[in-house]
Amino acid sequence: MDSATTTSVEAPTTAFLRRKEETQTQPETSHATPKLNDDRQKTFLRKYRHVAAVHSRARPSTLSHDTQASPSFVGFRNLMVIVLVVGNLRLVIENMQKYGNLICLTCHDFRKKDVLLGLLLYVLVPCHLFIAYLLELVAAKQARISRAQSISRGGSASPTKDQQATFQSTWASIRKAHLINATIALAVNSWVVYFHIHHPLIGTITELHVIIVYMKVLSYALTNRDLRHAYLHPVKGELAAVPEIYASCPYPENITMGNLTYFWWAPTLIYQPVYPRTEKIRWVFVLKRLGETACLSVFIWFCSAQYAAPVLWNSLDKMHSLDFVSIVERLLKLSTISLVIWLAGFFALFQSALNALAEIMRFGDRSFYDDWWNSAGLGEYWRLWNKPVYQFMKRHIFSPLVGRGYKMATASLIVFFASAVLHELLVGVPTKNIIGVAFLGMIIQIPLIWITRPLEKMKGPNGKLIGNVIFWVSFTILGQPFAALVYFYAWQAKYGSVSRRMGINQPVIVG
Repeated sequence: MDSATTTSVEAPTTAFLRRKEETQTQPETSHATPKLNDDRQKTFLRKYRHVAAVHSRARPSTLSHDTQASPSFVGFRNLMVIVLVVGNLRLVIENMQKYGNLICLTCHDFRKKDVLLGLLLYVLVPCHLFIAYLLELVAAKQARISRAQSISRGGSASPTKDQQATFQSTWASIRKAHLINATIALAVNSWVVYFHIHHPLIGTITELHVIIVYMKVLSYALTNRDLRHAYLHPVKGELAAVPEIYASCPYPENITMGNLTYFWWAPTLIYQPVYPRTEKIRWVFVLKRLGETACLSVFIWFCSAQYAAPVLWNSLDKMHSLDFVSIVERLLKLSTISLVIWLAGFFALFQSALNALAEIMRFGDRSFYDDWWNSAGLGEYWRLWNKPVYQFMKRHIFSPLVGRGYKMATASLIVFFASAVLHELLVGVPTKNIIGVAFLGMIIQIPLIWITRPLEKMKGPNGKLIGNVIFWVSFTILGQPFAALVYFYAWQAKYGSVSRRMGINQPVIVG
């Protein structure tokens, strides 16, 4: 570029910069001045393209910790989805090439005896709920008589020592009857499943059903106990603390067969005289949710038979010889498919099936779970992923223990112990192997919860990020795959190929 051209460029540039400085030093006289300057600057930059100030301020890199605005990772999320789809599609092709089609509609072990016993228990177990209703009916009748006598005598603002002793004595008898009723239901059902129902799936469904009824019986008894006490001895100010929603069905008007039947079918483990209800049933919504449940059930069955089963069978010899390196490799291989099956099961149960049941029952509170996948620790996960069980444990075990003076840590240990026992029953009884793996799996999480609890309370994203990583690692690798391997090996050691010296009745696929 010659000197004339250079001078022609420099002159307007110098003049523009001088005008810009003069404009910045002069006070604004109107709102039109900044707009005029912006228009002039745009005109100038359109004419002189190479003069624009690209580096006009100090800025950190997008992924640096000191960036002011967090970037969106939607693109990476899309990439991860693509990678997962492509990677699993490769595994699907490899699986089909290696094992062929393992899906067989007629290759099942549903014995006629198992089906009949499962159906019989499904009908008989809810009878214990109605036994609880009869017990509460007797207690409500006695409460009405006591209340009438108290009113005729003038009543009192609070229960006397004699009245309190009488109530506690009566409640002790009712409590004993409820405990015997619930324990018989759980014990008899578990005995039948353990000794007489061979198929693990039928046994698991049956055991899950009785555990649900067991918890509902306890909730029904404990809730009515408190309502009965408030009814008999209404201390001034306490009645106002009773939840407002209960006003439409106060004690003892709630002790009816219809009220109990609704609680029997309602998708909750917490008894209340009244629940929030929707105005009508959306049958299209119900059909969609039932369709999702059916499709996901087929998907779970397909993944279990085609992908999980070969990995489990190929792990038997490694477990038998205690080849720890190979066991870890099988755990990692099993972790992907077990996570997929678990996520599908979670969605099928908590999102599809429970929503369908809630819609049919016009049950308004559909908060069956929260965003557990963002959990910053194991403690937060257990509070979010299965809210019906969490609400039961908090309402009927944790809160009463804290109210009686127990420390929160002690109450939490008792809650986890009770949950661990129920998990062992749910897994160990149907598989005929009460070996304590599910129990220990719950107990071991207590120190992990203590470790990750500070991470939940940390300010900023780093603590929650680390806690979420710990949660997913313990959940996807150390938790479910290990439990699946151990219980499958224990089942085969008792009934299958391991008990017959590895594979006389079932060929083990090597690879």
